[in-house]
Amino acid sequence: MKKTVLRYGLYGALTITILFLATWFLLKDSDFASGEALGYLSMIVSLSFVFFGIKNFRDKENSGRISFKKALLIGILISLITAIGFGIIDTIYVKYLNPDFTQTYYNNAIEEMKNTLPANEVELKLRELESQRELFSNSFFLFAVMSGTVLVIGFIISLISAVILQRK
Repeated sequence: MKKTVLRYGLYGALTITILFLATWFLLKDSDFASGEALGYLSMIVSLSFVFFGIKNFRDKENSGRISFKKALLIGILISLITAIGFGIIDTIYVKYLNPDFTQTYYNNAIEEMKNTLPANEVELKLRELESQRELFSNSFFLFAVMSGTVLVIGFIISLISAVILQRK
């Protein structure tokens, strides 16, 4: 099981890193909404290794059988490795590769709020955004949020995969 989890977790981490970097290099001038959509798509693609890892373990290492519990555990562990990989690459990106990202994102969010919200709500949202900006300047918090996002999606994919692939 360890070998399968490590192999497929690293495949997921490598895939999400490559997709993240490709998006950054190829779509530098795209808007934040497109980048966010591609980010979630990259997460789902890289977490597809959860399904393949569980299936590989069931078919090649466990005589074609796997319980729901064991499949879920394998999926969560694969997701965890992928999530850690994403947390690391995202933190490196924001801290070193594009240190202006947080400020650019913040400025874009302010413009979007001013264009879409009534004036009395803008001030309230600005205070909320300012407190979030301070949190996201903390590398550990950024790592935790980005890893957590991938892990939550990975948990959902693990649940679905475990239901589909379980065999007694």
